[in-house]
Amino acid sequence: MGVAPLATAGQGTKPARDEGMPRHVAIIRDGNGRWASRQGLPRLMGHQAGVSTVRRITEACANRGIEVLTLYSFSTENWSRAAEEVEGLMGLARIQLAMQRSELRKSNVRVKHLGRREGLPPAVLEELDKTVEATADCTGITLVAALNYGSRQEIVDAARSLAADVAAGRIAPTEIDEAAIGARLGTAGLPDPDLMIRTAGELRLSNYLLWQASYAEFIAVPTLWPDFTEDDLARALDEFRRRRRTFGGKR
Repeated sequence: MGVAPLATAGQGTKPARDEGMPRHVAIIRDGNGRWASRQGLPRLMGHQAGVSTVRRITEACANRGIEVLTLYSFSTENWSRAAEEVEGLMGLARIQLAMQRSELRKSNVRVKHLGRREGLPPAVLEELDKTVEATADCTGITLVAALNYGSRQEIVDAARSLAADVAAGRIAPTEIDEAAIGARLGTAGLPDPDLMIRTAGELRLSNYLLWQASYAEFIAVPTLWPDFTEDDLARALDEFRRRRRTFGGKR
């Protein structure tokens, strides 16, 4: 998967969203390592190659009026990878956050972090916090970096928070409903994903937005992330618009 170095997007005000376009697109960016292997390169070079893809796809989503783009950047399970690769990914995240911060603000991109802070290197957290703060008042596309993220862990954290409030008498157990749980998730305040795209031909959710993506349309594409283009995105969006979404209702 690999860390998504945050990217710039379209300049100025937010474009109007095209009719039938998803409000929120979530992407599992798979295939960086395989791309590098096919080129005879170290795995980290594949993650570096994905930088330009992040930039292009963020810009393409912004120009189509998509409100939120969430990129699976580094999962809680990714810590089990080789120490050299993890160290390289964290270094790449830190450098890209520092390098692109001013351009993100100039491009009116709001950056949010999704995931646990615990475990991330202090240097990465510092650059992440600076970027989130610097772009907090931007009104264009919201770019969500799912960094050190796992959906089951997120739901556990929400349950613990609600349990603590019940134990303290701040809420009654009967007050816990879907809205109460959603308000404790890291995506609180954002629309749920309408479209989830996974690259590299894989068909797994990989512990990604399990609660939020309950009714997202899922599209898998064979293209490895570094080779994923604006045309690939356009085809996925066209497929999304062809689908009839009933949310469990009668067709």
